[in-house]
Amino acid sequence: MSRLPFSRLLALAGRQLLRDARAGELRTLFAALLIAVAASTAIGYFSTRLNDGMLLRASEFLGADLQIKGSTAASSEQLDAGTALGLESSQVVEFASVIASDTGIQLASVKAADNAYPLRGQLRSAATPYGPEQPSEGPQAGEAWVEVRLLNALNLQVGDNLEVGRKLLRISRVLTYEPDRAGDFYSLAPHLLMHLDDLAATDIVQPGSRVTYRLLWRGEAAALARYREAVTPGLQAQQKLEDARDGNAQIGNALGRAERYLNLASLAAILLAGVAVALSASRFAARRFDASALLRCLGLSRRQTLALFSLQLAILGLAASLGGAVLGWLAQQVLFYLLQGLLPADIPSGGLWPALAGMATGLVALAGFALPPLAALGRVPPLRVLRRDLLPVPASSWLVYGAALLALGLIMWRLSLDLALTLALLGGGLLTALLLGGLLLLGLRSLRRLLANAGLSWRLGLGQLLRQPLAAAGQALAFGLIILAMALIALLRGELLDTWQNQLPSDAPNHFALNILPAEQSAFAAHLATLTPHPQPLYPVVPGRLLLVNGEPLRQNVSKESRGERALNRDLSLTWAAELPADNQLVAGHWWQTKSTDSLPGVSVEAELAASLQLKLGDRLSFNVGGLNRDAQVTSLRKVDWNSFQPNFYMIFEPGTLQDLPTTYLTSFYLPAQQDRQLLALARAFPTVTLLQVDALVAQLRSILAQVTLAIEFVLLFVLAAGLAVLFAGLQTTLDERIRQGALLRALGAERRLLVRARRAEFGLLGAASGLLAALGCELISALLYQLVFDLAWHPHPWLLLLPLLGALLVGGAGVLGTRRALNASPLTVLREG
Repeated sequence: MSRLPFSRLLALAGRQLLRDARAGELRTLFAALLIAVAASTAIGYFSTRLNDGMLLRASEFLGADLQIKGSTAASSEQLDAGTALGLESSQVVEFASVIASDTGIQLASVKAADNAYPLRGQLRSAATPYGPEQPSEGPQAGEAWVEVRLLNALNLQVGDNLEVGRKLLRISRVLTYEPDRAGDFYSLAPHLLMHLDDLAATDIVQPGSRVTYRLLWRGEAAALARYREAVTPGLQAQQKLEDARDGNAQIGNALGRAERYLNLASLAAILLAGVAVALSASRFAARRFDASALLRCLGLSRRQTLALFSLQLAILGLAASLGGAVLGWLAQQVLFYLLQGLLPADIPSGGLWPALAGMATGLVALAGFALPPLAALGRVPPLRVLRRDLLPVPASSWLVYGAALLALGLIMWRLSLDLALTLALLGGGLLTALLLGGLLLLGLRSLRRLLANAGLSWRLGLGQLLRQPLAAAGQALAFGLIILAMALIALLRGELLDTWQNQLPSDAPNHFALNILPAEQSAFAAHLATLTPHPQPLYPVVPGRLLLVNGEPLRQNVSKESRGERALNRDLSLTWAAELPADNQLVAGHWWQTKSTDSLPGVSVEAELAASLQLKLGDRLSFNVGGLNRDAQVTSLRKVDWNSFQPNFYMIFEPGTLQDLPTTYLTSFYLPAQQDRQLLALARAFPTVTLLQVDALVAQLRSILAQVTLAIEFVLLFVLAAGLAVLFAGLQTTLDERIRQGALLRALGAERRLLVRARRAEFGLLGAASGLLAALGCELISALLYQLVFDLAWHPHPWLLLLPLLGALLVGGAGVLGTRRALNASPLTVLREG
């Protein structure tokens, strides 16, 4: 036979692929590739669209090109420097306050802005709730724009009046969109926009109040660069100069963590799908040894034979990749729908690159995991036509493992995982697999002694597991890890928040009071004593920033995204107290003692923050408080119960250290839900005090957690599907042997019902073992998370005992379904072919 041209070879590969389309290994191979490409495409689109959205609207996140942001207002010199360069400016003041009306009160995030706001992007509002929105210029003096949530909470309508501090404002429009809406804590509360000229009349902003001042700038890049150079040396410790790249760091960090988690989930799905590809490709090659030998006898060269089967897999891979890309695009649309309340609107489509990259990932996985078994088809000796016991020379182990590792490395590069996280994932997974796999092998060996007295169906079913213990252990382990992941998500979603809430006493504080002025301290405490039987102390609060430790900057010793890094990038709430707070425990050092007049005042530091900042007893800390520098010496370290809902502080100073600075007071208290009128009276008596209702925030937190958990479970569906693909691929590798065994048993008189019971016993036991491993692993991981991460008391979870039953039903049903051909095949036909 002469050398076939490529077109003829391609046509022959297509016809053979269509002829073999009903083969079990091809269906499993197609499904595994489909899952791998869909998972990679979905996560790729998710990441790309978020990044494109951030880049497209980066300036809108600030409402400007550049801003000076801090807890102190910009100086006249900073304002004059920008004006001299021809830059446009706008001033904004943001704070949280309780908004009052005749019908109730509500915590709101208030923004006071001048007529120039915003400098980038547009405000949008509506004349009526849920009415058509339109671009608008902002409220005028005496007016307020509010979100629909605030209208509903206070039972107000457009045209009604509300109180912001001591100022009465008329609601003129419904606020629907702010381009620079922050992603911080107070953005959970409804928003109110008012004019900057009305701010002084509210009497809310007092020395020591928690207020954020923003000076916005817009102009050409060169002028902005010159302004940055001019004002950077004179920035105060409480001020930051931000542009679109470093503004909204909380949003960027949250998106980065979400992207990294989703990449891990995608990698897990791709790896499991890769195992399924390897198993299916191995059976694909083994079932075509005879065809390869026959083609060699008909004159096809070794290279052409290998090319023919490679083209078959390439066609299959392209078809699966196209289908997976479409499925992944649809999946990410669903994912964005599930997270629509947490993400910006109008995110770009993402283009074709994520789909092409996902298809490339699938083809790389196919090449890496299927190449070693496929290479054997080119080495099948033609003499196999006469002697079927002849097998091709096995491929080098370096080729097998090298191709798989190369594919894995390319996939990890595609997903941009950091090296430490990748090594932790692979190392931890390998260690877990070895430990649980060893337990499974020991369990299978112990079954041999139990088979002597078991029924025939059990002996037939368990005998199949004992003949291939490594394969059985691998299948049970893979599916056990899938069940473990799903069970752990369900456990954390349902129990973590409930456990956190249940550990609080029934009368735990559910309200916080902030910004209590010194002149109102006694009156507020007296009023509070009439509302709650156990009022908490009023703690003085002064905002300040840690600058130096022992005269040296600390930033180079602090890791990114640590508690210390976050503490260095914001003002801390500083306080002083003569007595150790009830929910604090000394772990090192001593509380205040008599000191000499020439020694530094003492400061007590929270222990975890001290560890993050590498602080020790005796260190000298330098703070900038209210524009003044204050030094203190670390005299003790404290362990703080952050879940107590009591006022807690990173830094507690010795009395007499900060009393001369502008101060506000903070406390928490418990108020039953039926005392809304008393809370309204308290807010009206002290309009400058911010009342924070924790119950409402917990409800909002539950809503956010529900959305995020739903998205996580949605992504884990890919992992579950990949696990099912591994299960079916493993079944397919033994299907030929099962068909021959079933035919022989039926020829010897075994009934179909006996074989069905044997299959149920085999796969039911396999699934029960998987569920048991998942239950044990879930309990172990939850105990570690509770103790090391969440600092909660761990308790057993009896409902996890249902996992073996769930695994038996799931794996048992899938196993019987996947091997039904072994029960339906004609014994006469099978024995004749053998």
